Amino acid sequence: MRASIQEAISALSSPLKEAIETLCASPEFDATISAQEYDNLLEITGLSDQDLRVALLPLAAAYSVAPISKFYVGAIARGESGKLYFGANMEFEGVQLSQAIHAEQSAISHAWLKGETALKDITINYSPCGHCRQFMNEINGADTLNIQLPNRDAKLLHEYLPEPFGPADLGIEQPLLAPVDHGLTVSEDNALVQAAVAATNRSHAPYSHNLSGAAIRDINGTVFAGMYAENAAFNPSLPPLQVALIAMNLADADLKDIQEVVLVEKARAVVSHLQDTQAILEALNPDIPLSYLAI
Repeated sequence: MRASIQEAISALSSPLKEAIETLCASPEFDATISAQEYDNLLEITGLSDQDLRVALLPLAAAYSVAPISKFYVGAIARGESGKLYFGANMEFEGVQLSQAIHAEQSAISHAWLKGETALKDITINYSPCGHCRQFMNEINGADTLNIQLPNRDAKLLHEYLPEPFGPADLGIEQPLLAPVDHGLTVSEDNALVQAAVAATNRSHAPYSHNLSGAAIRDINGTVFAGMYAENAAFNPSLPPLQVALIAMNLADADLKDIQEVVLVEKARAVVSHLQDTQAILEALNPDIPLSYLAI
């Protein structure tokens, strides 16, 4: 358990502190709180739903990787299943700022990676920026998504983003998080390649049609995969490597332990993630091998 998480737990008030300490000490803890575990926390603490989610935000923010801004943001997305998914901002030194990951993107991607197909609400410790409001507008359930901030009443996303522009304006009927299988296959018998292809088949790229996925293997042999999350406004789109890095970070794995990366994307697409993927890996460690497959 990283020091920032231990510090966040130690700063919690009892009895939440002891309950979270037990939860996080479990080998199965993966920055996710099940619906049953959350109900238990509500009962143990006596807190309201709103107050408990806000109280948990410092724990989510403890996953933040912010060497540039030193500004640590946490977010908690609640899926239709009732599970809570932590997320935190991530920055990469030596890489253009547009490649940074916002906390809301992290939490949403975390829920997506774990199989959620729609979200009920997102709790954030700071008001969402325009970039994140637009990213949230892409997801399944955006019309009814509640945003919860500390010391404020919950508001619908579209109260923060009035007259929104989104997928429906471009004739897209399948939003981000909706289950898909693009059916792409490769003959290579390589587990990391297959993980990247599986992620590619879950990707959301209705505007460029550059279906793409990435897979990371770390020094322990653990594989973390991520899929492209495209956005109607283009700029808030989240490349597949970033989603894989979110998975790695929230599994409490060290980004310094990356051993190998595979990027898969559609051949002859109008955009490519190759150069940006190379740039991030070069900044993390120039010795990380990157395999690239266009299908």
